[in-house]
Amino acid sequence: MRYIVSEKDENQKESRWKLPKRVLAVALFACLVFVSYRVTGAVVTSATYGDRELPIYCVDTEEKKVALSFDAAWGAEDFPRIMEILDKHNVKVTFFMTGGWVDDNPECVKELVKKGHDLGNHSQHHYDMTTISKQEQQKELTEVHEKVKELTGYEMFLFRPPYGAYDNSVITTAYDLDYYPIQWSVDSLDWKDYGVDSIISTVCNHKALEPGAIILCHNGAKYTADALDAMLTELENQGYEVVPISELIMRDNYHMDVTGKQIADE
Repeated sequence: MRYIVSEKDENQKESRWKLPKRVLAVALFACLVFVSYRVTGAVVTSATYGDRELPIYCVDTEEKKVALSFDAAWGAEDFPRIMEILDKHNVKVTFFMTGGWVDDNPECVKELVKKGHDLGNHSQHHYDMTTISKQEQQKELTEVHEKVKELTGYEMFLFRPPYGAYDNSVITTAYDLDYYPIQWSVDSLDWKDYGVDSIISTVCNHKALEPGAIILCHNGAKYTADALDAMLTELENQGYEVVPISELIMRDNYHMDVTGKQIADE
């Protein structure tokens, strides 16, 4: 389709461009700022790779640090032993807790805060977040957040999707609620109940065990507490410092590669 522009139209177009050029410049700057600011005003170049929104699987770092995390969705019988072993090694970790676990174990939640561990959000009901609406996803995060805040005053900002299941909607929902979505690069497979030696070997000989790795364990798994002391000892013998996820990840000025590795912008 052709558009015929009259001389009058051309004159009007020329006069209109004097203001719009300034408006367009401002609009372009605003768009760039909007794209840059993803989490509580923090400058994040991109959490996207191609058309995929990615959680943080690991971190690109030369420091020989790894993060240890526990998903807490059921049981707390081994919690005292886990705390004792972590204290022995002077290690701080990250606990991702469901709303049900918080309800059932409020004193454990308080102890985690008291001892300086990270508290992470693992959703209210441990649903597969990809199967529910965005509104329901938001509710799954905010309900646990408010429970923990009311109980301890702690403002959670780390979120691990149940089952590790995510799509673009889950990741953007987390960022919209000022959360960093966290996955893992080293799975202990403790949830398969293969035994103590299996957990130690799986973690300490894992092909992805390297500086910046995030290790997945589970509070309540059958052999995790039994394997923890030896696993931490072996990690220390390999020269690794075990830190909570909040200390490992970058808060701003980063992008992701295809594997979900968080890389600092130059």
